[in-house]
Amino acid sequence: MQIKINRKIIAITDALLEKNLLEFIREDCDLTGAKNGCGIGACGACTILVNNNPTKACRKFVKDVIDAEILTIEGLENSDGTPHPLQQAFMDAGAIQCGFCTPGMVLTAHAFLLKNPQPTREQIRKAITGNLCRCTGYQQIVDAIEMASKYYSIPTGE
Repeated sequence: MQIKINRKIIAITDALLEKNLLEFIREDCDLTGAKNGCGIGACGACTILVNNNPTKACRKFVKDVIDAEILTIEGLENSDGTPHPLQQAFMDAGAIQCGFCTPGMVLTAHAFLLKNPQPTREQIRKAITGNLCRCTGYQQIVDAIEMASKYYSIPTGE
């Protein structure tokens, strides 16, 4: 059994199957970007992508993601180690304050922009409703996602 996390294959033993996914990612994989905010899937601080779908890791077990591809915030950066354009947009727009919600917010936005690279501001607001931020208000976050959307647009060749 295995899971692919940030493009690396991780072997999974039977002993790990019943472990909480967030705890596994943080403790066993040493990927601490996803946070335990509420433990009940309400705040979005633990959001990761499972097969490019936003997933609240606090509500899943390792057994739920066998053979899946997981992306954490640590795996989003460019191959040269620089921030992904979405991460950079969050910095440029002032959409990061304490940073606790930011990894989940960025990953939710990334999954959304992969499916909808030219969203309206209202669509952006709706896409991030499962992620709570208590510091920035949402204006800068929406600005950042809108700013980054140009990097997701697929050229039409026209």
